[in-house]
Amino acid sequence: MNRRCCGLLIAGGMAAVGVLATAQPARADNIGYLVNVTARPGYSFPNADAALAYGYGVCDQINSGTSYGQLVNNIKADFSTSDEFQGSYLISQSAQELCPAAIWQLRQSAAGYVPSA
Repeated sequence: MNRRCCGLLIAGGMAAVGVLATAQPARADNIGYLVNVTARPGYSFPNADAALAYGYGVCDQINSGTSYGQLVNNIKADFSTSDEFQGSYLISQSAQELCPAAIWQLRQSAAGYVPSA
């Protein structure tokens, strides 16, 4: 290869590294989470701090390997409801807005999940 070709390859490689180095990791969106879970009736958090603490607690459970079915059951018990959607909605909002890096793990856990009858 000639010098010009090698220079172009090196420059292209450096540009790719620069793009990867400046890519922003997925970040929590506390405001988005709060709007989505406090505007929807049924959760009745006493304040924003309690709502965020609960959501981050869901994230901790996802990251520790708690199964999707157990997460739903925990939320249903915590909010004294049998509403499957209420449980799955809060899990979804927690993962999407507060711990997006855990979405893949949550999806793996939810694969094959069948709501209880």
